[in-house]
Amino acid sequence: MSRPDNEATTALRLALARQLTNDGVLRSTGWRKAVEETPRHLYVPVFYRQANGAWEPVTAESPGYFDAVYGDNALTTQVTDGHSTSSSSQPSLMLDMLEALDVEDGDKVGEGATGTGYNSGLICHRVGDRNLITIEVDATLARIAEARLRACGYTPRVVAGDARDGFPDDFPLDRLIVTCGFDTFPYALAKGVRRGGVVVCPLGRGTARLVMSGNGVLEGRFLPGGSYFMKARAAGAVGRVPYPHDAGPFTARTAGTDIALLRGEMFRFVGSLALGEFSDATELDHDGSAVGYRVWTPDGSLAHVEGGTVRQAGPRKLWDVLELAHTWFQSHGNPSRDRFGTTISPHRQFHWLDEPGCRVPSGAGAAD
Repeated sequence: MSRPDNEATTALRLALARQLTNDGVLRSTGWRKAVEETPRHLYVPVFYRQANGAWEPVTAESPGYFDAVYGDNALTTQVTDGHSTSSSSQPSLMLDMLEALDVEDGDKVGEGATGTGYNSGLICHRVGDRNLITIEVDATLARIAEARLRACGYTPRVVAGDARDGFPDDFPLDRLIVTCGFDTFPYALAKGVRRGGVVVCPLGRGTARLVMSGNGVLEGRFLPGGSYFMKARAAGAVGRVPYPHDAGPFTARTAGTDIALLRGEMFRFVGSLALGEFSDATELDHDGSAVGYRVWTPDGSLAHVEGGTVRQAGPRKLWDVLELAHTWFQSHGNPSRDRFGTTISPHRQFHWLDEPGCRVPSGAGAAD
């Protein structure tokens, strides 16, 4: 059971808003008021943390609950078959994206991935609940979020369904925000966005701010910060790429690039643009140093680096793609994330540096 809103939780919200303002995340009065007046604990009455290899629930009766809920923390809110499958995202990341929407009074906003309903509550506060439609692939989460929003005085349109199929035709959108991760943008998702409308969506390990052009092309740049969202999934799925245990036969060669370089935060973003959808895992020794690295993709491709040797199998040589992208990245001076952009049409999409003519090298699996 969540506790009612009171002076203590109000003080925690005000402190969070001050922190996000001081950090340069909150830049507008409208979104600051939304943070100050939206009780996150009513949307997240329970979250889960790992202890001794198991997930344990944390509620208002648990020590540290309120500090966690009103800290700048991402909180796991659903666990399926031992995997985290839904969360309340880190407030600074959420507000950075909401600020990037550049909403105006009266704008109609679409949200993909309702989750707990907290982000929906912030949007309702800013533009009014009649101007929000939110879609959640998990019908149970949609029902719970709708009830929480109603308890907070909001009745937006909440739809249980897959936002990748698009929003209803009777709700044209001025703005669209997505709070689950994509590797390739599903164009139908934005079919209801008007010309000149803005889409803010995680792509790879970044977040793109895109504008719909008059000819139906979405184009724009990535925000400066990283992006850490759970991958889009089907109802009941966990949103992970299955490991190709039966991959083979393997070819082997000397790895030309050190594991540490490809695991760096900025290059992981570039790697996500080059490879498209992938999963990876790092093998550590007893001191916590990386001694091995695996990367795999849905088409069954696999690369495993250990002891300076890379073994690859499947339709694509993933390590070759990453090394090519890394060489390109270095040749351009290790550019920052906000110099990258993406162009998306109904038939193709590609990523670029500074302008669309300078494309990020990609493997054959990334939409290009």
